[in-house]
Amino acid sequence: MAREPRERADREERDSEFVDRLVHINRVAKVVKGGRRFGFAALVVVGDQKGRVGFGHGKAREVPEAIRKATEAAKRGMIRVALREGRTLHHDVHGRHGAGKVILRAAPQGTGIIAGGPMRAVFETVGMQDVVAKSLGSSNPYNLVRATFDALKNEDSPRSVAARRGLKVSTLQARRRDADAGEVAGAEA
Repeated sequence: MAREPRERADREERDSEFVDRLVHINRVAKVVKGGRRFGFAALVVVGDQKGRVGFGHGKAREVPEAIRKATEAAKRGMIRVALREGRTLHHDVHGRHGAGKVILRAAPQGTGIIAGGPMRAVFETVGMQDVVAKSLGSSNPYNLVRATFDALKNEDSPRSVAARRGLKVSTLQARRRDADAGEVAGAEA
């Protein structure tokens, strides 16, 4: 019995580390004999601003209950995103879900988040500070959030690429610096 308040405090402390953003709320009507019954569907993105993010969908008769359900679903389905210097992507990625297509590009420091509404919510909650994104095709927030998550899942860190190829991370980083120096030299000529 004495353990229960401590468990609740631990859960609240764990929940307080997450930032949640309400992306979209949809009101739906069910026509019944007496008139219409309204329900609400909520799309929520949750993240810790340190590289973990998740999204959830909740439906209920009241808005706060739908948001609570969506937030819980988002916390259950979180993914980890590898960030370069804790602020941007390691490389450009494409993602798609249904008719929603997104392109995410790494950006230099100070660029900020250049993205539309649903994607911006994902980037803010994951803790990304510099990214350029473009959505193509569908503007449906559900498809855009899922396409953004598809792109973030396709992103690899240099550590995982080096492990897969059997190389050292420093070797990969050196190749990247050489390629960047070659591009600068080519642009100057």
